[in-house]
Amino acid sequence: MTRKDAAGGGLRERKKRATRAALAEAAVRLAAEHGADQVTVEAISAAAGVSVRTFFNYFDSRDDAFVVVDADASERVRRAFLAAPPELPPLEALREALAAELREAERQHELWSLHAGVLRSAPHLLVRNLGAQMADESGLAEAIARRIRAGDDPDDDAVASGGGDADAEAVPHRDQPDTAGARPGSHPETAPPEGDADRAAPGLYPRLLAAVAGTAVRVSVQHWCERPDELSFADVFREVFDLLAAGLPAPAR
Repeated sequence: MTRKDAAGGGLRERKKRATRAALAEAAVRLAAEHGADQVTVEAISAAAGVSVRTFFNYFDSRDDAFVVVDADASERVRRAFLAAPPELPPLEALREALAAELREAERQHELWSLHAGVLRSAPHLLVRNLGAQMADESGLAEAIARRIRAGDDPDDDAVASGGGDADAEAVPHRDQPDTAGARPGSHPETAPPEGDADRAAPGLYPRLLAAVAGTAVRVSVQHWCERPDELSFADVFREVFDLLAAGLPAPAR
């Protein structure tokens, strides 16, 4: 591949991400204004400035557009986590990966608040969102287990560093570039890539850390959204992970 081709591929991916983000934001804003059940695919597509056909290039159904605001976020977190310096403990590596992803959280405050309101007002979307979070948690637990195995086995260093083909296998995701027929906006509900069926299930520690990290992000967002004028999101997020790292000591009275 030439440098021009690589640059073109990067531009295409950025355009795809921008289109998907525009569709998700349009869906959330329309649902917040009119109610999710009153919003059509045609209305979402028109608000985002694309065709209905383009909508279905990114989402399998209308409801998928309401559920996940950023479909690529989980993959980016897993890749950053696997690429973190091997000397970092798993909790610290995960904190850094999540912090990088959430760096622009304050800019997304309004959209996140609207999204939370849409989910609360539509129980069926809340259930779908919970399923999406569980799928993301499972993928993160696999990444944590893989990083731990890489630390125990020097031959797996390429996997933990996020390089080469090993990284592509380490972070299977529905939104691989230029995959025919892919629906990048849907959450992973398809069969795992070939070979994953034989992979050992993550142990207790990876599952617990993945679940704790997801809860930490949710609590951080909720706490900050309730008092955005008092604290920065970065400060809230840092405090949450500091408490986790310290073993959740009881606060001083």
